[in-house]
Amino acid sequence: MPTYTAPGVYVEEVPSSQKVLTSAPTAVAAFVGFTEKAPTDDPNDPHGLAPRLVTSWPQFEKLYGSFVEGAILPLSVYGYFLNGGTQAHIVRIPNSEPAGEPARGELPAADRSLGSPIKVESIEPDSDLTILIESAEVEDDAEGPAPFTLSVLEGDIVIESFPDLTFGGKRDATKVVNETSTKIKIEVEVAADVDLSSQLELLKPGAYGLAKAAPVPVPVNGRKFAGSESSRSGIAGLAIAEDVTIVTVPDLITAATKADGSFDLGLWKAVQTSLIAHCELHSNRIALLDAPPGMSPQQIKEWRVGVAQYDSAFAALYYPWIKVENPIGQGADAEVLIPPSGHIAGVWARTDETRGVWKAPANDTIRGVLDVERGITQTEQGILNPLGINAIRPFGARGIRIWGARTLSSDTDWQYLNVRRLFNMVEATVLEGTQWAVFEPNNVALWEGVTRTLTGYLHGLWQSGALFGSSADQAFFVRCDATTNTPQSIDEGKLVVEVGLAPVKPAEFVIFRISQNKQTAS
Repeated sequence: MPTYTAPGVYVEEVPSSQKVLTSAPTAVAAFVGFTEKAPTDDPNDPHGLAPRLVTSWPQFEKLYGSFVEGAILPLSVYGYFLNGGTQAHIVRIPNSEPAGEPARGELPAADRSLGSPIKVESIEPDSDLTILIESAEVEDDAEGPAPFTLSVLEGDIVIESFPDLTFGGKRDATKVVNETSTKIKIEVEVAADVDLSSQLELLKPGAYGLAKAAPVPVPVNGRKFAGSESSRSGIAGLAIAEDVTIVTVPDLITAATKADGSFDLGLWKAVQTSLIAHCELHSNRIALLDAPPGMSPQQIKEWRVGVAQYDSAFAALYYPWIKVENPIGQGADAEVLIPPSGHIAGVWARTDETRGVWKAPANDTIRGVLDVERGITQTEQGILNPLGINAIRPFGARGIRIWGARTLSSDTDWQYLNVRRLFNMVEATVLEGTQWAVFEPNNVALWEGVTRTLTGYLHGLWQSGALFGSSADQAFFVRCDATTNTPQSIDEGKLVVEVGLAPVKPAEFVIFRISQNKQTAS
């Protein structure tokens, strides 16, 4: 308490014992897989392995490149943003290594018949360089070939520049560049029947990128996908991305496909098991799993029961694969089958934004999907649905829709995806929003303040339709009093609060009972 010694008016601020809680984010996805290139925005992570947050497809392209052969992740990220996703953490798994050869290129003449008079080669292997040729302005009566400027660019930055070059004389290009450049060396090749000065006088101005040798593919095993929290790599590296709530590994198919075209189901299960374990450890996350490709409903059932044997409330499985446009394909390759997880994550985000996390992310169309790998009948889904396999089905004029909202849990309390995600949100919100109570005096004033804070938040959820009940008392309770905080508990430094929720569950089976209403004689 302040000490007052002089007469006067004093104003004191009294902190409120009730805080306002804001719901934690529920649709922040993480994608683990392969990309065209590694980001170079962090000097402490030169290989670009740590998670990076992207909030749009153009931002992803800037950091990781665009669509590329042998990588499903870009297609999945594109589908995620297309379907309503707004935030995604990208975890790059290295699936190739530099070729270790110099980058090479040619500087052509304006007259194509004269060929390419200058060959350029980088000094360092695997360099990403561009050569810029600019003609110098000279007087009309000047003799000999016009001088030019040769600049070396790394990205958009000029790292070396050689002005007033000629061929022959004091500023001979070959001599000046090869003796002073630390980035490139050049070689002049001239046709035997062409005058040197005539050929070089027609050197075409412009920017010419040096071509790097193709990267060398390297095998990727389950350990690389699992990664390491200390090195900020792989699935485990997502520990630093605390706001992530959805995790998917779309490039599992790329790694699990062998050179002979066969499929490694052992690797598939190993990586998905690591993913589920990660999400259970970080209990605000859901593992969004893809079913293996090319399986019939009977085969996927046998795989689910006899091979995978997953049992987790923190995982959801979708079947079958989806067909989308292939941005880098033509003709027969204009369409490509991909795992649905990226597009599904986008639908989850869209549902959370428009309806709320308590709405089951199902019976909604998937944007950007041309077809499914295999159609599923009502009878076939009747076999898959009890096993927690969520179907993707075409419905004619109603489009291609997600037709399932179950987790992979055998516990009926957690069989619905929206229930698990609602509790994830509430738990994360309470965890973050009640940090103010730590080290406060553990007395009745604190108990009442915590109770008011949680009651206000849960009452708002009930009014929004997240909780079941015709009254707030039916929808939830908050208990923080002498019954939960005994003298022994207080002596141990504990504040114990009990919270109960009645979540809304989806109307998965809509049943109308219809009978004939027969008229009888009055």
